[in-house]
Amino acid sequence: MTHHALNFDELTPREAYKVMIGTIVPRPIAWVTTVSPDGVVNAAPYSFFNCLSADPPILALGVENKPDRSFKDTAYNIRMTECFTVNIVDRANVETMSVTAAGFEPEVDELEMAGLTAAPGEKVICPRIAEAPVAFECKRYLGIEVSSAREIILGRIVMAHVREDVIDLGTYYSDHAKLDAIGRMGGNGYAGTLDYFDLPTPSAAEVLAQRKARA
Repeated sequence: MTHHALNFDELTPREAYKVMIGTIVPRPIAWVTTVSPDGVVNAAPYSFFNCLSADPPILALGVENKPDRSFKDTAYNIRMTECFTVNIVDRANVETMSVTAAGFEPEVDELEMAGLTAAPGEKVICPRIAEAPVAFECKRYLGIEVSSAREIILGRIVMAHVREDVIDLGTYYSDHAKLDAIGRMGGNGYAGTLDYFDLPTPSAAEVLAQRKARA
């Protein structure tokens, strides 16, 4: 099977974006809640997101600026308040999450528009989404301006809220079926995480034994 060789130096930003979002899938969704200096709550989903470190516990958001290079509400609020909360999107909340992605003006509370409940943060001033199965309260750790169009925001997790049926506090293992998280695909696509299987990592000795058996 042959492959297309795509030189990213020759692609437009839009073309590069389409290649990446169509092939780096499914991407976890950070449903980010922030609050403005005036106290207006903002909520928006971001799929350029993942966890990067457990010690210290660090999450990363890739936030695109507006076409005129001004900050979107999320980036502006994080800069001004130094905090944000990442809520995990499950299947039950996927439609309300999409409402918060609409291009509302800064003075509009997206949680109110979506009929969602803002629960007070415990260690940060911005709220979490009460309906979300998991929420991570974060303090801004570092901002990396990769270009005038985009910023990578690192957040240090200071508090997690995990629905009781999702996590076992004896082992700290989570039940993926109870969580039923949703990931982002290309275009308007989403994917569930219930298509699940276990595959233990083999030891080097097991790999060598298998190769020897096939020889």
